[in-house]
Amino acid sequence: MHRNHMLIPILFAIAILGILATSAWGGAQEIKARMAERLPVITELKQKGLVGENNMGLLEFVGAAKEKVAVVEAENKDRKIVYKAIAKKTGTTPELVGQRRARQIAENAGSGWWLQDESGQWKQKN
Repeated sequence: MHRNHMLIPILFAIAILGILATSAWGGAQEIKARMAERLPVITELKQKGLVGENNMGLLEFVGAAKEKVAVVEAENKDRKIVYKAIAKKTGTTPELVGQRRARQIAENAGSGWWLQDESGQWKQKN
């Protein structure tokens, strides 16, 4: 696995920490820690082709087979909290933040990972 694929989510988590730290909400450290802890499991699910990144910046199962459902649900829950905090700080919507994040994720995705394009079609990255 290319080292950059692990680095991008960690850098994103660090960036959101700065935004969340300036807000009244105090759970940034906990979210950062949870996301970092889940990252190896999520990466494995992506490598197996079970989970992809949808066009809203969330994880989604791409087939009938499902593993580690609780991990995927917890990651999406934390991502939604982060997107909401970023949206509030930047004066936009959580949906727009998620869409922007989805584009970043797609650019840095590993080969073979499933990605949903803006029209809703799923494709594997070459």
